[in-house]
Amino acid sequence: MTIKDLKPSMVWNNFHLLTQCPRPSKHEEIVRAFLLDWGKSRGVETFADETGNVIMRIPATPGYENRKGVILQGHMDMVPQKNSNIVHDFEKDPIQTWIDGDWVRAKGTTLGADNGLGVAMAMSVAESKDIPHGPVEILVTYDEETGMTGAQALKPGVLKGDILINLDSESEGEFYVGCAGGLDATAHSTYRPKDKPAGHECWSLVVKGCQGGHSGMDIILCRANANKLAARIVYALLKEGLAKLVDLEGGSLRNAIPRECEATVYIPSGKVPEACAVVEKATAALKAEYAVTDPNLDVVFKPYKAAPGVACDPRDCKYVGENTAVRFIQAILACPDGVERMSDTLPGMVETSNNMAMVKIYRGEFFVKSLMRSSVDSAKDALADKLASVFALAGIKTEFTGGYSGWAPNPDSAILATMKEVYAKQFGKEPLVMAIHAGLECGILSGAYPNWDMVSMGPTLLSPHSPDERAYIPSVQKVWDFLKAVLASIPEK
Repeated sequence: MTIKDLKPSMVWNNFHLLTQCPRPSKHEEIVRAFLLDWGKSRGVETFADETGNVIMRIPATPGYENRKGVILQGHMDMVPQKNSNIVHDFEKDPIQTWIDGDWVRAKGTTLGADNGLGVAMAMSVAESKDIPHGPVEILVTYDEETGMTGAQALKPGVLKGDILINLDSESEGEFYVGCAGGLDATAHSTYRPKDKPAGHECWSLVVKGCQGGHSGMDIILCRANANKLAARIVYALLKEGLAKLVDLEGGSLRNAIPRECEATVYIPSGKVPEACAVVEKATAALKAEYAVTDPNLDVVFKPYKAAPGVACDPRDCKYVGENTAVRFIQAILACPDGVERMSDTLPGMVETSNNMAMVKIYRGEFFVKSLMRSSVDSAKDALADKLASVFALAGIKTEFTGGYSGWAPNPDSAILATMKEVYAKQFGKEPLVMAIHAGLECGILSGAYPNWDMVSMGPTLLSPHSPDERAYIPSVQKVWDFLKAVLASIPEK
């Protein structure tokens, strides 16, 4: 059995088609071309705007011409994450899916249900011949995961609808009416590497097995940040004078909690047993700290083995000067990471957080890349000042880019009232109305279309942005049935 055999068949078959299109953020050429061809081949008015967003227009079914126009919105890109033992080129290879009971997963990679399932539902509305609805437009943006570039580039006047239903949320039965804003931070410095000292052995340190996850949705779970853990172990070695730092690198995406980090160090030949003891003690402490959130956490410390064909010791036989290494590692340790503040108005929701996503000390260059989120712009700015101050104390400059504001809830939303009524009638219970500590495109889109009435929803996904990403099969049918009922209930103009 494959996902093409699941119900609703139209949605799962369209999702399967999307899994066959390589579509990591900033490399959407293949999936964009696919969407354009798919729409045109089905007689749907389909085009790309001047920046690369794909738009489809479906006329109202007979008798529904006077309903308000609805925009179904999702994004075409996905987060490219894989386990270290998996060979996969996200720019060329399709996603391999499999069914695990009530869940759909990928084989060692992200699944791309974020936001492939939402886009597949919108495609299915365009393809269906038996869903009553008023005028429908489909907006599929690009580069949502690394900058919301497509949403920010959308021009006013391109779309004609009045209501936007974003299909990028990840819990069935929850309607989102607000989201966090975001800001990218990059701390950068340089240093002059020193030549390898005599009488030292080269060792490799790897922190792996962390669960990782979505830097917004999963930040509340307080999972281990592999970059922080590796820095703690390296610092323990530096404090005891048992190591010289060669390099350190971890994380790959701003919006994914780092799952792995690697470091290389030189150990004095006569101090290897002491260094191993320090690493062993630190490892035991970390495993105890994260036994619940990251039960598969592991640390491997062993003699460095150069890759086949590499004659020299690692990183051109250089290391970071002692004082510089301590300064850099202390900055990493002090950098804010995780939940900064919980919301005072929405119990259980994170207000402000930072994900120290990527760290690199290598060949004369140091950088730390973070993603800050907050539903309160002033709190986000204060966290930015805090982060910049930490690195300034270490003599490191910080640059901020890609900032965007959050989406403020509208308690008087007419489409929210309609959706709540339809949900209660269809399923016999009230949906949850929430805000989300993640970046949805609704806030940005409202800048170009301030008249839009907006709600976000979607099927249940777990662990997006990680190879553990999975989609709950029963929720897809439920959301699909609900979406059809909502489209039939849109009020007149």
